[in-house]
Amino acid sequence: MDLKRRRALVTGASRGIGEAVARRLAEAGAKVALVARNATRLEELAEELDGTAHPADLTDPAAVEGLVAAVEDDGGPVDVLVNNAGIDAVGSFASIDPDDLERIYRLNLVSPVLLTRQVLPGMLERGRGRIVNVSSLAGVAAYPGMAAYASTKAGLSQFTEVLSLDLRGLPVGTTLVELGPIPSDMLDNVQSYAPTRDSFNRGRQLGLITDIPREQVADEIVRAIRHDRAHVRLPKRALAFPLMAQLPREIVRATITGVKHQPDS
Repeated sequence: MDLKRRRALVTGASRGIGEAVARRLAEAGAKVALVARNATRLEELAEELDGTAHPADLTDPAAVEGLVAAVEDDGGPVDVLVNNAGIDAVGSFASIDPDDLERIYRLNLVSPVLLTRQVLPGMLERGRGRIVNVSSLAGVAAYPGMAAYASTKAGLSQFTEVLSLDLRGLPVGTTLVELGPIPSDMLDNVQSYAPTRDSFNRGRQLGLITDIPREQVADEIVRAIRHDRAHVRLPKRALAFPLMAQLPREIVRATITGVKHQPDS
């Protein structure tokens, strides 16, 4: 997709990967619509990038409902949706606050699904669009202390892969982004739980895990959008893990060759 004069909605855009992606999209010529809780930071960034700011708490169902319509009323249709916002809930599962569980599943999984549902009809009607879902290698790996986080990312990854089948042959595509550790406040919090930290350190010692700069992630995401790529997987040294998880999906894809992916109209 040529990003010039296209509109891209990025969630979790006030910092981290979301901010980096928003900057790269703007540099590529896209008009960015930014969503995050931090209204002050969001408005500053939107002004800097000549975009629009839409403060919202995506753990709140009322804030998610009608969000895409509100964004499109303030700047035009959304051509690219980047579902990036996310939080962690690391620790012994038995000790996690139920309210925190509700928040992580809503932000990491339910809200991206609902925003995708909101944006898809318009994309299909206009004949263009791309859904980018930022997931994690934790969705295909098992580390202690990450039951909640990992399961939300596994769900987001599977949602994206099956959605890509539903959209086959249609003018809207998907990109699944599966990432290892990104230096951030969230990573610091994840590594505050000793079993998770020690597991990550073992992966680093074995050369399987390496921290990835957010700017590299943003570059790869924008490149994938421009070239209609279905996957971004970083670090490349850990590529075997998502590829092994992908194998059953590819086997099923092969077995249903010739089956219609949309119902007869």
